[in-house]
Amino acid sequence: MVKLRGCGTAIVTPFQADGAIDEKALRALVAWQIESGIDFLVPCGTTGETPTLSHEEWRKVIEITIEVAGGRVPIIAGATSNCTAEAASKAREISSLKGVDFVLSASPYYNKPTQEGQYLHFKAVSEASLKPVVVYNVPGRTGVNLLPETLRRLVELPNFAAVKEASGMVTQIAEICASLPDFTVLSGDDAMTLPAIAVGGSGVISVASNVFPKEMADLTRAALNDDWTHARTLYKKFLPLMQAHFIESNPLPVKAVLAMMGRIQEVYRLPLCPMQPSLRAKLETIARAAGVVQ
Repeated sequence: MVKLRGCGTAIVTPFQADGAIDEKALRALVAWQIESGIDFLVPCGTTGETPTLSHEEWRKVIEITIEVAGGRVPIIAGATSNCTAEAASKAREISSLKGVDFVLSASPYYNKPTQEGQYLHFKAVSEASLKPVVVYNVPGRTGVNLLPETLRRLVELPNFAAVKEASGMVTQIAEICASLPDFTVLSGDDAMTLPAIAVGGSGVISVASNVFPKEMADLTRAALNDDWTHARTLYKKFLPLMQAHFIESNPLPVKAVLAMMGRIQEVYRLPLCPMQPSLRAKLETIARAAGVVQ
């Protein structure tokens, strides 16, 4: 199994003005990410607006990412649903593609399952998947927290590779790292990258690296190599923009910044819509200060 370590980008899905997927922009983004030194790529996560993609579009985005990556970096393909049977089906389908190395699946949203329900859900996904599974814990999106004791039960099963931990609780991340020292723990929050690595994490699945991939990869790599002076310098410079990426719902701000950079069109699919003008102006000021927008 490939060991996940470093900074991976939860890549956005660019759209054209008519709402169709902008394949040219997506190909360019994937190529730029890899050329900038990113360690792995995550198509069709929340940042990719996956809930609004048709089944065919979901598969197409992943296939394009695989094609452009050409085996240069691992691919973690998103396969989430709040219907366990559908999540398992998607995991089996996408894990059969050559070039997919891992499957990312989040806790079921809206249903608010118990810990036992989450355990059984992820067990079904792992049994269906032909590739190792990355569990995604994001209570702010799903309404439920996957507790460390439940994750420890899952890790006893054979097909789990990592957890993307976006609970926002450093104590929870620390507990997981301490009790599962050989298991890969990735931060799901850019601002928690350094704290997560400090307590034993292996890196981050990043939103911010969509717009500054080289610097985010350098920051993560420096921390993993115990070069905390360099890591903190980059962290202090880019922390305001990391935080600004969430002044409205992700991926609104990060796609707005990419549009300011001329890399994509600023197009979303409902129920997401353009940012409030005042917040977009604030975001642009922060992006300019960070040097990502000229």
